[in-house]
This record gives sequence, C-alpha cells and structure tokens, in this order.
Amino acid sequence: MQGAMLRYPPKSLVIVTGLPGAGKTTLLERLYNLHGGETLPVTAGAVVVIDSAQSRRHWYGRLTWAPYPVRRAVVFVTHLRRIRQALARGHSVVAHNRGCGPYVLKGFAWLARRRGASLHLLLLDAPAREALAGQQARGRVVQPRTFARHERRWNTLITQVTGGDPAPASGAYVVSRAQADLLEAIVFDASGAPRSRRE
Repeated sequence: MQGAMLRYPPKSLVIVTGLPGAGKTTLLERLYNLHGGETLPVTAGAVVVIDSAQSRRHWYGRLTWAPYPVRRAVVFVTHLRRIRQALARGHSVVAHNRGCGPYVLKGFAWLARRRGASLHLLLLDAPAREALAGQQARGRVVQPRTFARHERRWNTLITQVTGGDPAPASGAYVVSRAQADLLEAIVFDASGAPRSRRE
C-alpha cells in the first residue's frame, strides 16, 4: 500500500467488503469524515461515498409494518439505486457492501459496465473472532447462522482473489484491519490499480 494510498481508475466502482464487524464502516467514516448518522450518500469531491447503513437509516421506523425480509430487500434496493445514480452522473463511487456472494458481485460488475465504469474490490480481511468482537462493540450482532454463511462466502472469495483471480471485478486489494488503519486515502487517477493484490 504505497504511501498509505489505494489508487483506482477514474469513475470506478470500489466495493468495500468483508465479514460483518470487520470494520468497513469504520474505515469509511475515518477516510471521509462521516459522523455515522447520514441517511444519504456523501459527496467528497468527485467521489460519492455510499454506505448501506445510510439506506438503513433512511428507512428506519418507516417500514415497521413489513416483515424483516421485506425491510432488508427495500434497504438493499435503495442502496443499489443510489450506486447506480452516482455512476450515471459520472462519479467515482466507494461503496460499503456486506454481502460478498458471487451473484451479488456479478450484479455490481454488471451495474458498473452499464455505466462505463469498472468494478474493484477492497477486501477487509479480519479473522472471524475479530469480526465478532467488532459486532459486539457496535451493539449489532449478526445471527450465528447468518454469520456462518457470510464466512463461507468470504473464505471462497479470499481464496479466489489471493489465487490471482479477482473476477468479476477488474482488480482487488486484500488488507488486514491493521493495514486498513494505515490507509490515508483512496485516490482515483490514471495510474489505476493492479489486477489483484494482498497487502
């Protein structure tokens, strides 16, 4: 991670992903001075920062009549729509997304291609025990069965990426929580990003 910066091509979609509790939102809050109460995407120069928590806060208390699966779907669709709109306006996008299953990532890649952008992954690789501790610290713990599913998908993705295959993304960085703490900026310029890399 040269100069504690990550570089991507302009107008890229960078998905920050990792296990629940890995520190994705914490990283975005530090890099972009977010206060954790936003309900809308945040524009920082040419970059739009989109955390799924923004959509969750937007709908908080407004869908109390709906069962949880419906509320979750509405939040996710809102999150996707916001990413699509930012890409359509020609912005570079840094977006948090907890899910890292193959169909979700293929959907992001399709969304990026539709807008003439490229998809890149920033994978925050925290051990399961650290991610669970992160969940407890934030006061929102994922059900064990759900966490186990995330962990299986995450292990598959990490194995694939560290083996040199970032598909369906154009490139991928893998960083530990300690390395993420040293990251000073995410920069979008012509120098771009390597195909896949573990820092």
